Amino acid sequence: MRKKLWIFFKLLLMHCFSGLAEGIAQEKAEAAIPVATLSPPEGNTTFLGGTTWCIAHPLVSPFDLQIALDWACGSGKTDCSPIRAGGPCFEPDTLVSHASFAFNSYYQQNGNSDIACNFGGTAKLTRTNPSYAKCVYETAGPVKSSAPPSSSYKGKCILWKFGVLIILFMYLRR
Repeated sequence: MRKKLWIFFKLLLMHCFSGLAEGIAQEKAEAAIPVATLSPPEGNTTFLGGTTWCIAHPLVSPFDLQIALDWACGSGKTDCSPIRAGGPCFEPDTLVSHASFAFNSYYQQNGNSDIACNFGGTAKLTRTNPSYAKCVYETAGPVKSSAPPSSSYKGKCILWKFGVLIILFMYLRR
């Protein structure tokens, strides 16, 4: 059984990283070619003729909301200092309020696309400005490319991670 699991693990690993060098070379080649991109005008254009903000969905479980907030402030590289104690957006000190600020910051800095306001279904778009007192929610930020990655090797690693979980489950179940 262990030998079969090990073979399966190696196959998944090879699948994940096959094309890695090719994908990196393709990205470098594409980076050398200037590409004209269209930036949205000042503000957000998700809804024609209006600005939108991304906020936390108040009916989502606190557990899911906390995971999404942790991602936004961690891997999402959102500046969450305004929602820390003493920051202008710390009060009200609620999970929904803090997540809303972080989600909107991420959304505005990542091209105002619908996908940038998902957070695993814990967020939603609004046309109502959620700013209050000294807590000002962004309306536009540096636009990052919203195009999907050109290299296919990045998506293959999801399968690898899923496979590792299956292997661990099978191994621990014995």
